Amino acid sequence: MAVKVLVVDDSGFFRRRVSEILSSDPNIQVVGTATNGREAIDQALALKPDVITMDYEMPMMDGITAVRHIMQRCPTPVLMFSSLTHEGARVTLDALDAGAVDFLPKNFEDISRSPEKVKQLLCDKVHSIARSNRRFSALSSSAPQVASSPGAGTAVRPAAVPAPAPAPLSNSPAPKRKAYRLVAIGTSTGGPVALQRVLTQLPASFPAPLVLIQHMPAAFTKAFAERLDKLCRISVKEAEDGDVLRPGLALLAPGGKQMMVDARGVVRILPGDERLNYKPCVDITFGSAAKSYNDKVLAVVLTGMGADGREGARLLKQGGSQVWVQDEASCVIYGMPMAVVKANLADAVYGLDEIGRHLVEACM
Repeated sequence: MAVKVLVVDDSGFFRRRVSEILSSDPNIQVVGTATNGREAIDQALALKPDVITMDYEMPMMDGITAVRHIMQRCPTPVLMFSSLTHEGARVTLDALDAGAVDFLPKNFEDISRSPEKVKQLLCDKVHSIARSNRRFSALSSSAPQVASSPGAGTAVRPAAVPAPAPAPLSNSPAPKRKAYRLVAIGTSTGGPVALQRVLTQLPASFPAPLVLIQHMPAAFTKAFAERLDKLCRISVKEAEDGDVLRPGLALLAPGGKQMMVDARGVVRILPGDERLNYKPCVDITFGSAAKSYNDKVLAVVLTGMGADGREGARLLKQGGSQVWVQDEASCVIYGMPMAVVKANLADAVYGLDEIGRHLVEACM
């Protein structure tokens, strides 16, 4: 059965172009379009699409406000389009907080210069989001309340992270305490919200250094690190070459580059290798941690598409380190964690809301 998509954008050109790209896939059906947030809500209620693509800046009602309403009234996976600017990153992170699943850069040059690449990327995203096992009906009761009919110019504030429906506690035992020299966390689709939920549970006195690898464009990671730093009791910053690992500090790998750690606790930021699909790549950082710290690493693989992190987890396990993964029920996309589980590399499988608490138990 074809994936039903609603396309929302105030630009007639972009609306038509996205609709054409999606319609070229025989397994995707564009069931409607909308020019603003209010129309998007009405169309979502009437057409019940499987996926919605959403612009942010629109007349009548912006994309973030529309996402909040949709998550309350007819929870549906939303793919946001965003500009590759610091402000675009901030807005996109607000949209993910409001309930959007993933995002793509809104780049008109790419559409005209590399139409086949754009088609593959967009269609793959739509299919993956449509297959995701996220329980959107559960979000409707926990999404932030919004005014019934905000007009143009309504101020939009970052929403609270929607809480998932309570999931059964994992069967994995509580972790044993150990003097870890590093906690390394890798994630992709759904990761910004998942990282926020995990890291906000850590106390300022958390005794281990942390490195974070989130698949994200270069323009976004600085804004994301700033947001996490404001929300968390630990410190968070975008990693720079030469940064030194220290307790209670989380270093976020910069987008478009690779991050490695050495045995002295110094971070190395390297150019993104064009031969690698992911920049930053979880496998690269995990692998360097395995080489530098042997059995003193606690690695966590959170929600995400694909299998990045599996080979790095293999190296960590060979050195005696621990590897945890997020459970299927709480993942937006159960891809990266599943790859680790299927390779028999996971020491524990925990629900998202258990991970932060267990990190504290394991390290303090």
